[in-house]
Amino acid sequence: MSVKANDKSPSELTTTISLTSLREVPGGVDTASLFASLPQEISQLLASVDENSAMLIALTGAGAGARFLLDSDLITVGRDQASQIFFDDITVSRKHCSIFRSYNEFLIEDLKSLNGTYVNAQAITRTFLRTGDELHIGKYRLTFFQGQLKKGE
Repeated sequence: MSVKANDKSPSELTTTISLTSLREVPGGVDTASLFASLPQEISQLLASVDENSAMLIALTGAGAGARFLLDSDLITVGRDQASQIFFDDITVSRKHCSIFRSYNEFLIEDLKSLNGTYVNAQAITRTFLRTGDELHIGKYRLTFFQGQLKKGE
């Protein structure tokens, strides 16, 4: 059987998409190790966040060092300049996701963004957040930290 030079095998017709920016994050985060690995400045900052608030911190990657205090019942995230958390990058949808606070729990919801919202490398529609969760919003990686300071301390 002869094969012509312009014939293509099925393997040549497929394309591989690389998702190397999404790395596997373990389901259970060792918060003690996470806090021990943080610079002292960030540890001190997190110690001042009250139990009804939280903070997102870009520990690595795009925007490394950026910090966002979550201290209201609704936080919008996106490329729209009216967003409380504004990311000026085309990998982020204008209205990418929202974070809701109810008492001392935080829920993130994807708003049908083009690139999706990921928590611990899993695409989500809606999920609760806990300390150590890593969020991917476009090219941004943010780590979620629940506040621990009790009122009156």
